[in-house]
Amino acid sequence: MDTTTVFEHLRQFDTPTIANALEIARGSRSITGFTRETYLAAFPTLPSIIGYAKTATIRCSTPYDPAVRRKNQLGYYEYLDRGNKPTIAIIQDIDTQPGLGAFWGEVNTTVHHGLGCLGALTNGSMRDLDAMHPQFQCMAASLSPSHAWVQVVDFGKPVEVMGMAVADGDIVHADRHGAIVIPADVLDKMPAAIDLMTRKEKVILDAARKPGFTASVLRDVFAASDAIKS
Repeated sequence: MDTTTVFEHLRQFDTPTIANALEIARGSRSITGFTRETYLAAFPTLPSIIGYAKTATIRCSTPYDPAVRRKNQLGYYEYLDRGNKPTIAIIQDIDTQPGLGAFWGEVNTTVHHGLGCLGALTNGSMRDLDAMHPQFQCMAASLSPSHAWVQVVDFGKPVEVMGMAVADGDIVHADRHGAIVIPADVLDKMPAAIDLMTRKEKVILDAARKPGFTASVLRDVFAASDAIKS
């Protein structure tokens, strides 16, 4: 499959499924590469998103020079519009009180969507829940009614959001459960890994749903599931 086809395929699955399949694709479990903190999803019923990370840092508590703010803002949007698409904005609020002001609301979600961005993940805040672009999945740590002194500080550099380290261009899959980075070198293995995982789990789930299911039966079911290798 080409990358576009793989992306469309992976959007059919929730992020926990992607996390499990990633363990199969790379041959081991991990305690890194995914969000470790709970966040709010603006539209919990939207499908999963997957795209190339566009990274930036912001702050909201410090007054700014309007000319500098506009320069950084336009530079960020130009950066967002360059390169592979679709994208996901990964925004780290570097204030001592992240989320004091909301970067995400009606205007920014609409602008980002127009520039080919599917959604955003931030340790900061969001607002305008009823006015956000309805197809843009915004995932934030908190809500704020104000944008305060929100400003882009830098962009295109590594960030850490909700315990997940992300670099420019990383492939990120996300939904209401959390987000995870998919290493580029295992992307092509993911569809097969999902298929294998689904077949292994189906043996267990089918047995558990039948009358007469017992712990003794489960022992044999686990063995049958473990025997599925490809």
